[in-house]
Amino acid sequence: MSATAIPGDPPGGRRALAVWGVGVSVYFVAVVFRTSLGVAGLDAADRFHVNASALSTFSILQLLVYAGMQIPVGLLVDRLGTKKVLALGAVLFTAGQLGFAFSPTYGTALASRALLGCGDALTFISVLRLGSRWFPARRGPMVAQFAGLVGMAGNLVSTLVLARLLHGIGWTAAFAGSAAAGAVVLVLVLLFLKDHPEGHEPEPLPHQGAAYVRRQIAASWREPGTRLGLWVHFTTQFPAMVFLLLWGLPFLVEAQGLSRAVAGELLTLVVLSNMVVGLVYGQLVARHHGARLPLALGTVGTTAALWAATLAYPGAHAPMWLLIVLCTVLGACGPASMIGFDFARPANPPERQGTASGITNMGGFVASMTTLFAIGVLLDATGDDYSLAFSVVFVLQAAGVSQILRLRRQAARRERERLVASRVETVHVPA
Repeated sequence: MSATAIPGDPPGGRRALAVWGVGVSVYFVAVVFRTSLGVAGLDAADRFHVNASALSTFSILQLLVYAGMQIPVGLLVDRLGTKKVLALGAVLFTAGQLGFAFSPTYGTALASRALLGCGDALTFISVLRLGSRWFPARRGPMVAQFAGLVGMAGNLVSTLVLARLLHGIGWTAAFAGSAAAGAVVLVLVLLFLKDHPEGHEPEPLPHQGAAYVRRQIAASWREPGTRLGLWVHFTTQFPAMVFLLLWGLPFLVEAQGLSRAVAGELLTLVVLSNMVVGLVYGQLVARHHGARLPLALGTVGTTAALWAATLAYPGAHAPMWLLIVLCTVLGACGPASMIGFDFARPANPPERQGTASGITNMGGFVASMTTLFAIGVLLDATGDDYSLAFSVVFVLQAAGVSQILRLRRQAARRERERLVASRVETVHVPA
């Protein structure tokens, strides 16, 4: 299906790549910091002398802050522009990483992760908005998937580099040293980032206070595409997020009897699979718009089947080939979650892009936060029965799929109406 250029579309090109590269580097560092606890979970439990529930609180609080800020961040990006929001994000997540490095107690470490989550929350929506300002609309699916790809590269750095630093030079040096990357990207943003290319300035938004904010949120939420995007993001993202952010390493080591080194290799496989699948999904969605929902639901179904096979395996441990297949399939969760933005983006006008993206982005993080908490509580309640604890994944997947099936027809009908209206408008535009 060929894409038609939209009048007023940004031109893209090398300048767009350079500017967007600066923005996406901030997101890269934010993901490195966000996922650093995934390789340090067991170390954190020993350092702060906490159980599974308390350990999960680190990630839950971080994600609670992240999810709770998504709509405010979307409004901030729509109002202030990308540069100011990304710069503030870099300051906050760098301070959070430094604080985590030097935290002497569990309480101060929690506060540091909350600060990190606050800065992290400012990055992804800003990068999506930056891409929509610098690249043509037809590039939207690929730009979003590539942003996710860069994020997974940050996860890879956590898995491969930070894990080695942690066990080589120790907790404080590893976390404090990594915080230097935050200072570097802050300088890049201040020196080189621009909100939009010359000649493509957005229309100024009216300053109408709380009433205007409520209208922006309400208008975005009324669009079935926004709500469908949220539930697609909710249902697809969280299995891999939970696995990489905290519970994957303990599951592989304590429940499956693997060494830390082998478990780390499987976590790396999730990240590498994500990067490859992200490129494939981006191309498919860009060329075949109708592939969005089959890809999302197919990913959910395959993930559920592999988790069921792993958790219900009759032996003491699942075989290595099954764990490899599971981790490979988990790699598709991140790219599938990006499809949610491809439902929300065309459903909203440019002045609501940040708000709609913020609503969508809440989905997966609310699901991840809920699952992280539930697994921690169930592990403590059942004496570390991972099979029972991880079964909560199926509950959230079932809830999400039911909402996707409920909203898909409404969203498709609205999309057809917009397409017809745009064609009529194009016909009446004078040459």
